[in-house]
Amino acid sequence: MLKYFPSYKRLCSLKLPLLLLVVLIFYSCNPTKYVPPDKTLLDKSEINIDNSRIKKTDLEPYIKQEPNKKIFGARFHLGLYNLSNIEKTGWPHGWLRNIGEEPVIFDAFSAGKSSEQIENYLFSKGYFNAEVTTDIFTHKQKTDIIYQVMAKNPYRIRRVIYDLKDTKIRNLFFMDTINCLIKKGEIYDVDLLQNERIRLERFIKDMGFYSFSRDNIYFEVDSTIGNRQVDVFYEVRKFLRYDESNRIIESEHQRYRINNVYIYTGFDPKRALDEGDSYLQKQDTSLVDGFYFLSDMEKHAVKPNVIIQSLYVKPGDLFQVTNMERSQDHLNSLQTFRLVTIRYTEPGNLPGWEFDELPLDCVIRLTPVTLQEFRVELEGTNSAGNLGGAVNFVYQHKNLFRGAERLNIKLKGAYETLSEQITGSRSTQEYGFETSLTLPRFMLPFLEKERFIKKYNPKTVITAAYNHQKMPVYTRTVANASFGYNWRGNRFTQHTVYPLQLNVVKLPFIDPDFEMNIDTSSYLAYSYKDVFILGGNYIYVFNNQNIKKSRDYWFIKMTGELAGNLLALGYRAAGVEPSNDNSYEIFGQPFAQYARADVDIRYNWTLNEVSSLVYRGFIGVGIPYGNSKAVPFEKQYFSGGANSIRAWNVRSLGPGSYTPVDSSFFNMTADVKLEFNAEYRFKLFWILEGATFLDIGNIWTFYEDEDRPGTQFRFNKFYRDLAVGTGLGLRFDLNFVILRADLGMKLRDPQLPDAPRWILRRRKLNFRDDFTLNISIGYPF
Repeated sequence: MLKYFPSYKRLCSLKLPLLLLVVLIFYSCNPTKYVPPDKTLLDKSEINIDNSRIKKTDLEPYIKQEPNKKIFGARFHLGLYNLSNIEKTGWPHGWLRNIGEEPVIFDAFSAGKSSEQIENYLFSKGYFNAEVTTDIFTHKQKTDIIYQVMAKNPYRIRRVIYDLKDTKIRNLFFMDTINCLIKKGEIYDVDLLQNERIRLERFIKDMGFYSFSRDNIYFEVDSTIGNRQVDVFYEVRKFLRYDESNRIIESEHQRYRINNVYIYTGFDPKRALDEGDSYLQKQDTSLVDGFYFLSDMEKHAVKPNVIIQSLYVKPGDLFQVTNMERSQDHLNSLQTFRLVTIRYTEPGNLPGWEFDELPLDCVIRLTPVTLQEFRVELEGTNSAGNLGGAVNFVYQHKNLFRGAERLNIKLKGAYETLSEQITGSRSTQEYGFETSLTLPRFMLPFLEKERFIKKYNPKTVITAAYNHQKMPVYTRTVANASFGYNWRGNRFTQHTVYPLQLNVVKLPFIDPDFEMNIDTSSYLAYSYKDVFILGGNYIYVFNNQNIKKSRDYWFIKMTGELAGNLLALGYRAAGVEPSNDNSYEIFGQPFAQYARADVDIRYNWTLNEVSSLVYRGFIGVGIPYGNSKAVPFEKQYFSGGANSIRAWNVRSLGPGSYTPVDSSFFNMTADVKLEFNAEYRFKLFWILEGATFLDIGNIWTFYEDEDRPGTQFRFNKFYRDLAVGTGLGLRFDLNFVILRADLGMKLRDPQLPDAPRWILRRRKLNFRDDFTLNISIGYPF
């Protein structure tokens, strides 16, 4: 490939890095350098299974020895280790061994233990007669091992025999047998029994049995009945306690009912530890709606009614562990407390206690966060190679009206240099402010507020912003305000609705030459006009990523947006005549009317501990109609840049196969966007990660633009307009942020006239025109 580069001589001058790369590849291909002569390197480890019910991924954790990690089929980390001189400890030898991986020496004892553990695992899954043998092959100081797993047929549950000694527990159990996980005919599974213990414990605790635990649940299994069947004896024992003579006796499990709820709204763990009981005695107590609020401050940190609406625990209710967990989650979601703890105490016999259940006091201790915060943020920016900087002054109040309201105010200013080759100008400036107020409630009068809040944990969000942008060829101001809600559907889904969004866009200055350029296209001319946008949107997000556990996960985001319909309906209902250009105006400027929807789908496939594959697909469509001939510029799609097709600069790709006559026009936007990205990510060493990627996509207009041929999306030809790029990337994981550099290379350019549009089939690669360096923060998707 190097012969295609005009800058070949320059690349060839980089002798040292290329030499190091060749040496690294050599040592990766000769991995036995530091393997003792009487030992062998574990080259390959495989598992063969005779039963399709058993997954290899379930058995892999029990393999004691795994070969050295590979990237693109090469043992990169072993190659780093082999680059060192094992007899030396100084730099760089010690450093290379530290970031590399020493050779995995085959150990027959570990292989035997692996076989034994796989058999134990299969036994726990009902495969009592499973056998695991190992086939070992050694050649040229390398060993391959294959674990042959003969699982045979599993044992199934013939019947379940219950022995529930406690009358109360027995009655509740048989009310809920439909949810019992142990069923006749199912394959015997130890994990199934354990999950049943967890299920029954939670069910019984949610029925008021505070002191009940899974230690009271026992299983015995009889596998001697033959015919590959087992009988499961399901036993729930009585409560064990000490009598007056200090002897252990059995008794019935007791239910508990909440007596009092004590809430410390400004609890200080350090003072409580230093001062002991005297700290608790200093707290003033007030009774609000049956809850006791305690504080040593003049006012509670958060209004009591806000705390009460987040609680599922109430005086007089039966104890429920689920209500305790939900209360803790809701209190944490207020983001007003640094620490939330919920404990229960037994007050003993209470005079005048009217219930059959035993009393239980709930103690909630809330430690507030620092209420106000001010910070200055300095940012370095790089947009498609244009360097710049930004400064933000941020103020945050986390409990504005003592109702867990969060106020954020940001003043920002930015400056960015632009390439004169592209724009003929030197810089852009931007300044403005953003403010938002988040309320921990759903501000709609016709909803059952408390019930909705407890179930979905909703929030009301009010935002306002103003932005002044001074671009090389135009100046634009954008003022916007919105009112909306967000809430959780479940632990994987999030809903956001903005029934009211207002945007006012003005262009007080447009460069005459630039205006002549965009006037050649009616689509562009309408895109760069003052516009008033009144509409709303809905956003659905699904994300099943588990931060604490590395596994495959999906991310799906769907957005729908409508604007201008209510205004258009109102004007028509009032009989208002449109203006000369057949559009309605509000406050002296036309309002936008359009529909817009897009879907963003991502899948992260974890291959092993050092590498993963990430796929992303995006489709978006915006349709102007009625009062608009084009979707507003702010709502149009663009392609190219650090998070899109990385072989093109941001906003430089498309629309379709159209090639602009004036190359200084660098804001390519349109109504339709299709994009597919695939990225292979791998850890290298230290904080360094690598990636290789493939990007495919483009943008198109929804309607035909006669002034710009080739821009319209058509089902029978859109695939001909797809741009294809590839490249390599480096990422620096600094824990708190990831710095990213991606070098994209064009493979297929839809703007090339006539076929073929694959660049290497037409000409040599040009480093200046066919490569793009993107420097950014965070992963691209």
